[in-house]
Amino acid sequence: MTASSSSNEGAGSVTKRLGNELMTLMMSSSPGISAFPKTDANLFDWVGTIEGAPGTVYAGLTFKISIAFPPNYPYVPPAIRFDTPCYHPNVDLNGNICLDILQDKWSAVYSVHTILLSLQSLLGEPNNASPLNTDAANIWSNQEEFKAQLMKHYRPITSETV
Repeated sequence: MTASSSSNEGAGSVTKRLGNELMTLMMSSSPGISAFPKTDANLFDWVGTIEGAPGTVYAGLTFKISIAFPPNYPYVPPAIRFDTPCYHPNVDLNGNICLDILQDKWSAVYSVHTILLSLQSLLGEPNNASPLNTDAANIWSNQEEFKAQLMKHYRPITSETV
């Protein structure tokens, strides 16, 4: 087996895995999460949405995210960032996310579905011990003040931003 045929088989297995994950997501009944490839031509570049869970300061808000899969997925986590401004203790001003399963706790058993559910959960339950946005972490305990700051940063998704 040559090195190039080996890498082609690897890319094929990643493509197959991403196709399976897309089907799982499409069949999922999990409320408030969705993701799909930006174009039919590239299964490695996705767009998704996450709705804030009911009962949290994020309830009623929808956030757009970008998901970029590396060629060695699922052995390496995808790069995920918020495109919609998200005022959150674990999200910086550029949309980068501090979530252990996207870094040092990554496992190949995770899927796009589990990542989206984890991000949705993170919105309402931040890890204030490891903040990317210390201002947000400092006022998290005052939900009224936090919601006011959140709404100053939030920009609803429009047809132009999809």
